[in-house]
Amino acid sequence: MKFTSILTNLILENSRFQVLLDKFVKPIIKPTETPQKGVKGKKPKGLMDFEMLKAIIFADPTTKIPEGIDIDSATETDMDNVKVGKFTQWLLKNFVNPKNEDLNITPESNEKDIKQAKTEFQRLFIEDLFKTTDDLTKFSKYQQYFPQEMRNIDKFTPKTLFNFLQTFQLPENIQKKREKTEIKKEIRKEREGLKHPGGDIVFTGDKWTVIEINKNKGKLANEAATWYGGFYDYENGESRWCTSPPNASYTSGYLKDGPLYVIFANDDEGKVGKRTGLPQNRFQFHFPSNQFMDRLDHSINLVDYLKDNGAMSELKDFFRPEFAKGLSKGDGTKLDINYPDSSSGKFIALYGFNQLFESVPDTIDSMNIVNKSKEEILLDVPPSITRFKNLKSLMLQNIVKTLPENIGDLKALKFISLPQNAKLVSIPESVNNLPDLTFLNLMNSNPNVIIPNSVRERLDDEGNGFYYLN
Repeated sequence: MKFTSILTNLILENSRFQVLLDKFVKPIIKPTETPQKGVKGKKPKGLMDFEMLKAIIFADPTTKIPEGIDIDSATETDMDNVKVGKFTQWLLKNFVNPKNEDLNITPESNEKDIKQAKTEFQRLFIEDLFKTTDDLTKFSKYQQYFPQEMRNIDKFTPKTLFNFLQTFQLPENIQKKREKTEIKKEIRKEREGLKHPGGDIVFTGDKWTVIEINKNKGKLANEAATWYGGFYDYENGESRWCTSPPNASYTSGYLKDGPLYVIFANDDEGKVGKRTGLPQNRFQFHFPSNQFMDRLDHSINLVDYLKDNGAMSELKDFFRPEFAKGLSKGDGTKLDINYPDSSSGKFIALYGFNQLFESVPDTIDSMNIVNKSKEEILLDVPPSITRFKNLKSLMLQNIVKTLPENIGDLKALKFISLPQNAKLVSIPESVNNLPDLTFLNLMNSNPNVIIPNSVRERLDDEGNGFYYLN
């Protein structure tokens, strides 16, 4: 090749975007051409806008994007530095001049019908670019294994390319080779062990390793969720989590409310996901939404997994702060626990009531604890309840046996509700020291509960265990 030809090719390569821009977005009238009829001096209308051209260029998996260029905000100047890929012309051709069979028109279709069909085709073409990108990636990857007559991309439209790829199968020997070598190489190139720049290893025990993914790492966090989830390739040993697919819309929503935790078994026993090489034995926890899922996105009984001698008992202490975060609501003034259904209910099952009262903020002004299980729980409310100096409302349902004598120190207390406590022993005499107490509820509780005379004298019995205090 002559030097001039080489130079010409280099110039064309470097200016390819400008050529496409002028051709499809900003067509220029040549001296021999005339303006559009009826519009003096007006340039011919472009076939697409800049953003549409940019989307098509970036849909080409062979397009080279320099580091530092953001796809969404790239300007015309930025695009001058982008090396347009080898499939871009094919994409543009199929967008601008679709085949009649792709338009779903008939010989009887008039000009208006054809125009409408083309407009709808182009709308869907842009909408489905991500699908075409995937197909072109596969075409480029497997091209050498296609029949000779099918190795030219111009033989296809996006529709026929998809159909062809659906029926194509790699030769058996090539498939086995890929499974043993290429796939493993491909899946391990972005990580070292369990490390990913979008996640942090926050716990390593004898049996389990915990990865934390949080919103502070931006896009990397979403990429980490996809990576650790195994790209939703659950049929090949990866996960079925909704955060696993690339560009999953759910991930940001979860991260907004709190971190995602991915837990891997240290001993994979040779059972790994084929796409990532990560252990199949994996879980994902999200405490704010009370979701604790296994690899196939089935909810697990976390209490059974974390309690003493459970499958993950070594993680019990590590996750205690996460459980504690969910104990209070709003601005830290409400404690609302439905045992065992809620995340806070799980806290009680794992760590006990004494730890509960020590773990919630002392700013609590409303405390509601309800036992909805069939399990008989006889709570001796600890004296530490007096930490909550602002407590105005106390409701303990089907869960309490005794109240501490020092409950009279909660001077802000206005309402005490103790329904369905069949084993409640007594009401402390110090209740009489609560200056603002106006209501006591003992509905369906022990009918023989001991109420001191000093307290009983203040009670107006409304029936059914309801009392107002005068």
